[in-house]
Amino acid sequence: MVIVKIPVDQQFLKYSDQHFGTNNHATEGVCEIWLTSEDTGAYGRDIGTDLPTLLWKLVDVIPEGAMLRLGMTNPPYILEHLEEMAKILNHPRVYAFLHIPVQSASDSVLMDMKREYCVADFKRVVDFLKERVPGITIATDIICGFPGETDEDFKETLKLVEEYRFPSLFINQFYPRPGTPAAKMEQVPASVKKQRTKELSQLFHSYNPYDHKIGQRQHVLVTEESFDLQYYVAHNRYYEQVLVPKDQAFMGKMVEVEIFEAGKHYMKGNPLSDCKVYTPSITKPLQKGKVSGLSEECKSLLNNGSSTRVKPPEERGEASLHEERMKIVYFLAAVVAVLIAFLGAKLYQSEILGN
Repeated sequence: MVIVKIPVDQQFLKYSDQHFGTNNHATEGVCEIWLTSEDTGAYGRDIGTDLPTLLWKLVDVIPEGAMLRLGMTNPPYILEHLEEMAKILNHPRVYAFLHIPVQSASDSVLMDMKREYCVADFKRVVDFLKERVPGITIATDIICGFPGETDEDFKETLKLVEEYRFPSLFINQFYPRPGTPAAKMEQVPASVKKQRTKELSQLFHSYNPYDHKIGQRQHVLVTEESFDLQYYVAHNRYYEQVLVPKDQAFMGKMVEVEIFEAGKHYMKGNPLSDCKVYTPSITKPLQKGKVSGLSEECKSLLNNGSSTRVKPPEERGEASLHEERMKIVYFLAAVVAVLIAFLGAKLYQSEILGN
């Protein structure tokens, strides 16, 4: 995966040429785009546009065999676009996947968190998308032990997970960050937070979301190597992880597999002998560590490093030396600030646990 910041509104066609080669220009072998931010659903609210408008432009330039993955969006900002979002998530070049954090199934806890939605808003978004986008994967987040969370509040959260059986669930135990309003509230005892986290984790691991998919044929996009280096990692239409045999010919390609095994977080598939391999780009994907989106000038400088040596101190101007010194000072200041914040958090946690 390559992460690159681009001005999507006006220059995405130019970058699509570079990444995909949609107009027969040189490409970088890109086969998957992640469009993400702190709250993707809020895109365009400050510049007179909206997320669906951007997405329809993007899918127009994504070639067959390549995919677009949407990032996290909170319920309030997606509610007004449900119809269009359902159409986009049904597009063959967009993963039927959305990360919608709920954090708690208690409205009183959500109010204390200063969230701009209630549980009914979350359910409305999820129910609508599950109806209009069959098989969609909904991922969500839950915080256990937020200040003021009662046993009844937590039971409501358990009910929500039991009802929807999210295949992807990020469970976090609340930790009070110094200086935040929540840190000044009356805290849930550490032992209670730990127990609730354990109970929710046990519920999450009590069901297997992929068992019923054994025997299915699926088209999967191969994008990376597994951590144990034993498989290639691919994702199907619903952004569910599928492990496939390591065959260099599959990297960056979309292939058809048959699912023969399922675990809690993954499936395993064997490529079919008669499958058609889709190649979104005529070039190989960028190697790990390579930077996407570089101009030709930057590439030339990198490729001819010997001709652009770094000057020794005696050959640099006074302004250049001053700039370098200031960079070092800023870096050291940042390191000290991080250390102070870390030590402060540890001391605060020790005080909480001690009490």
